[in-house]
Amino acid sequence: MIPKTRWARTVDGAYIAYQDFGKGPITLVVIHGWISHLEVYWEQPRYARFMNRLSKRMRVLNFDKRGIGMSDRFARAPSLEMRMDDVRAVMDAADVERAAIFGWGMGGPPSAFFFAATHPERTVAVCTDGMILFRPAPDFPWGTDEVEQLQSRAALLDTWGDEERSDHFLRDGWGDRPEDVPAEDPEFRRWASKWARYSATPGAYAAFDDMWYETDVRDVLAAVRTPTAVLYKEGVRRGGWGGREPATYVAERIPGCHLVGVRGVAAVPWIEEPEPVVNALEEFFWSVSEEEADLNRVLATVLFTDIVGSTERVAQLGDRAWKDLVEQHHQTARALLARYRGNEIDTAGDGFFASFDGPARAVRCARAITEAVKPLGLDSRWRSHGRNPDDRRKDRRDHGQYRRPDRRHRTCLRGSRFANRQRSHRRIRARPGRRRRAQP
Repeated sequence: MIPKTRWARTVDGAYIAYQDFGKGPITLVVIHGWISHLEVYWEQPRYARFMNRLSKRMRVLNFDKRGIGMSDRFARAPSLEMRMDDVRAVMDAADVERAAIFGWGMGGPPSAFFFAATHPERTVAVCTDGMILFRPAPDFPWGTDEVEQLQSRAALLDTWGDEERSDHFLRDGWGDRPEDVPAEDPEFRRWASKWARYSATPGAYAAFDDMWYETDVRDVLAAVRTPTAVLYKEGVRRGGWGGREPATYVAERIPGCHLVGVRGVAAVPWIEEPEPVVNALEEFFWSVSEEEADLNRVLATVLFTDIVGSTERVAQLGDRAWKDLVEQHHQTARALLARYRGNEIDTAGDGFFASFDGPARAVRCARAITEAVKPLGLDSRWRSHGRNPDDRRKDRRDHGQYRRPDRRHRTCLRGSRFANRQRSHRRIRARPGRRRRAQP
């Protein structure tokens, strides 16, 4: 059964077609790649199977981007800011204050990350594939060069929506292997050609193709503060879209991002059996939801972190290189402080003092910092200290001896997911020349 199509109105008066279906504790906004048509999409059994499984335990908001499908058409491709407003308009029309975002394919991940960085208060979590950029860059070799891009587009526009000449359309939209697309299935060819005709005109597609080829949001990635995961298909060939290499590139640029491999070979998520992708989405979003429940426990908390073996690293690297490395550490730590609503109190060399409104936020932030700085070749140690907000005694900064929460934190954390985990109790030694405060 095709869900009912509705329209949301943006602040500049555009009408965005969307569907609202499924039930669950989490609302998921899906940002499709490439082109789309909400109702023709459901005529494809593989797509319907994927969406029905996706909405089994989540409420799903699905929409046609401005300029394509059933949404308002325009002479020029809309800007990324307009696309972001489309997401917000759909959420407002559906009376959704906060949602998880799933973006895939051409245009999906850039829109998802741009929205999350701009509206963190409305974003529960973000999950995408690694399709962040479509033209090559010095540090991103997986794009398509301009000459090949123009040749491919010309061939695509010449056969747009033509069922009898749909080979290039299928290769460009899904892939060139039998595992990527059922190109020999006449029903799939018939549907794909109809989907192209209903989704966009050749001219509209050319305008969008230009826009996405020039879109580069890599500078935005470091500003994403919401929990994030990047998926890749384990069977995709090396460097291919939907594969590990582009996904790793994206994950390394977002503080605390999870890199998740799932079984499969097709870059388009709905081509194959839905279970691997949907299970990964559910597991990630469920963990974020449980984390938020843990974070609501209230106990005023101070967290101290610093870098293990900093004296030796300074001697190895020299002052200038060490200063640059510490700055990268601080950027990562500050990004995760923002994610877990911590307030920076002070920095001392390579150490951080921060306050939190609960021990769960402090502990999760400390663990996230520890994991996030490992790619920098750093090991971070931490100690938290808490008191009841009604306790009027002066706060203490507890430099600590162990990488663990203190007694009151462990009491507050009982019943949370921390309770059943094995914790590392590694002893922290004072750095040379640093006085250790007496323990309370």
